[in-house]
Amino acid sequence: MAQLWGGRFTKNTDKLVYEFNASILFDKRFFKQDIEGSIAHVVMLEKQGILTKDEKNAIVKGLTEIREEVEAGTLSITEEYEDIHSFVEANLIERIGDAGKKLHTGRSRNDQVALDMKLYTRLEVLQTDLLVKELLLVLQEIMENHLDTYMPGFTHLQKAQPITLAHHMGAYFEMFKRDRLRLKDIYFRMNYCPLGSGALAGTTYPLDRNYTASLLGFEGPTLNSMDSVADRDYVIEFLSALSTIMMHLSRFSEEIIIWNSNEYGFVEIDDAYSTGSSIMPQKKNPDIAELVRGKTGRVYGALTAILTTMKGLPLAYNKDMQEDKELTFDAIDTVKNCLTLFTGMMRTMTFKKDVMEKSAMMGFTNATDAADYLVNKGVPFRDAHGIIGRLVLYCIDKNTSIDALSIEELKEISQVFEPDVYDAISLETCVKKRLTIGAPGMDAMKEVLKRNREYLDDEWQDDEPTE
Repeated sequence: MAQLWGGRFTKNTDKLVYEFNASILFDKRFFKQDIEGSIAHVVMLEKQGILTKDEKNAIVKGLTEIREEVEAGTLSITEEYEDIHSFVEANLIERIGDAGKKLHTGRSRNDQVALDMKLYTRLEVLQTDLLVKELLLVLQEIMENHLDTYMPGFTHLQKAQPITLAHHMGAYFEMFKRDRLRLKDIYFRMNYCPLGSGALAGTTYPLDRNYTASLLGFEGPTLNSMDSVADRDYVIEFLSALSTIMMHLSRFSEEIIIWNSNEYGFVEIDDAYSTGSSIMPQKKNPDIAELVRGKTGRVYGALTAILTTMKGLPLAYNKDMQEDKELTFDAIDTVKNCLTLFTGMMRTMTFKKDVMEKSAMMGFTNATDAADYLVNKGVPFRDAHGIIGRLVLYCIDKNTSIDALSIEELKEISQVFEPDVYDAISLETCVKKRLTIGAPGMDAMKEVLKRNREYLDDEWQDDEPTE
């Protein structure tokens, strides 16, 4: 078919060149954004006296029909068109005639695709934010239900000190809360409209860019036409935020995989989020967690690709920038799917309180508190450290825990021990006496849960995004 730019050329593009150059297979994803931007553009053109009211009405009606028919499946976006812009304009001209040829007045495909990508990305930022919030709501519920579920906290994958499951989940709550802050920051920084920038130097038509921006829900127009068509920072920032979300999901998945192992047995993943083995009937595999962990590299790859694509580009628009779409679309789909499935897995997961508590008791997680007990009895900390170290060796030899020893056994190591040591080093005491904000103590955690609820009730999105 004839190209939008064909007037300069005397022969058709080579078929392989055309296919290599075309973007219709992937940029058809934002046909709604392309039509939304075109409607705002022609409404502005009519306001400025560049189009007549009849022309504007005919174009808007034609564009609306195209959108509705594509959504209904009665009109297909096919590969005969170079890109989504060509598809929309060609179908519009076919429907309404010469008035459709005025759609592109005062506009270039450069600022048009910049607008489409920005509108699409803006929506995906909002939708991703809602999925992260849903995960936070699940984590908040787990925390509220497990304030007294004791478990070992780890450093170097070795048992360190006793905490609660609520406290452990709270660490991930903070990570995903920061992810939402990043998404919010990206949304407001990117929310300026490039339409009206033309190919790179604006246009001689008396466009009202402020009006167009307001119609499309932007804070205002971008202020440099060259940067407007050459900017993909918002894509890079979004992919960076998505990569960080995946990093957090991957860390979380790694722990779930470990906790699900026979050796730990801390959790039971619901059957709906597990798979079996084709040869080993006893197997129940944490495939969702493993796939989330594995797909993290896929999202990292998209970020690396766009950074590499953009690093050597001179101003203004270059065809290289067409490469911003496919990997970005894939990364967005990947993260949204991972968030949805991971949230479902967490919502249905069973936590084995008795196993977690036993693991904390047998892992000498109260050793630091035992040393503190001796310090409170007047023993210098360095000496107390050595005494408890010998006590741990004794327990390892006897295959027991500190709090399971008799007072006589404790006194063989140090005469300072008295019967009150058992209360001092119980898991409940070890946790509850840690009362500074951010610690696992009951009162501290209740304050954190209160703040979490206030945070979750304070929604930054004015309206829920729609498709």
